[in-house]
Amino acid sequence: MATTMTVKGQVTIPKKVRDALHLAPGDRVEFGVNPQGQVVVHKAGARPGARVQGAKRDRFEAARGKAQVKWRTDELMALLRGAD
Repeated sequence: MATTMTVKGQVTIPKKVRDALHLAPGDRVEFGVNPQGQVVVHKAGARPGARVQGAKRDRFEAARGKAQVKWRTDELMALLRGAD
């Protein structure tokens, strides 16, 4: 499967690849290069805990589920808004 890169560096992901990765418009993808020098494409978030070489770890994903405090909505809103 070949595709052409635009002057802006954009390419169209071939339909067979989109279908294999279950990609839909608006989905995020991650690109990386494996030790053999091959480009690897993953649907972002499709492989929890796995990182493509060269990909940065999402700081929010790293923090998700780590809080020990269980806030009630009214308590959190009072804390954020202050006393009226």
